[in-house]
Amino acid sequence: MTQNKKLIAITGGIGSGKSSVAKILKDFGYKVFSCDKIYVDLLNQGYFNKEFAKNFGKVFNEDGSLNKKLLAQIVFTDKDKLNLLNNLTHKAIMNEVLIRAIQQNNTCFVEVPLLFESNLQSQFDEVIVVKRNLDARIQSVIERDNLTEKEVKCRISNQFDYENANLSNYKVIINDGNINELINKINALLVKIL
Repeated sequence: MTQNKKLIAITGGIGSGKSSVAKILKDFGYKVFSCDKIYVDLLNQGYFNKEFAKNFGKVFNEDGSLNKKLLAQIVFTDKDKLNLLNNLTHKAIMNEVLIRAIQQNNTCFVEVPLLFESNLQSQFDEVIVVKRNLDARIQSVIERDNLTEKEVKCRISNQFDYENANLSNYKVIINDGNINELINKINALLVKIL
């Protein structure tokens, strides 16, 4: 991307507040893409159906839609299956992200949950990492997704280790306060990166 047009990733562990940061940036008027939403778009187009059926078995509902809960149970208990799912989906999702971003005239942001796991950080001009206390993350996901604590911890254990990683090359937002504090942190960060 050109100097005045940047492609910026937003990432962080499950329950860290990536979506909150993305929403605030949207409210500020920035174009924000979600890899999760693009994934759903591709699923709705039947983009992965054949590969999913071949590799994961009966993961489709009677109406042809993907049974996401069943797929999650399969991949979050089998690292090989999780890697296979990521290999099948990430390249297609990133291609779609780049197509959509190229069509923008200004800086845009992309919410990328599995940025480091997929080694995609070099695709972006900047990376914003959202961090949050582990207990708060677990509680947030339990409430949001109606999962057990064990299920949430299993998902966290399959993700990049944000707690112990060296993130000095990236912009880090600590999401440990209320929404107004988060807005102020994002404003301060935008001054630095834009």
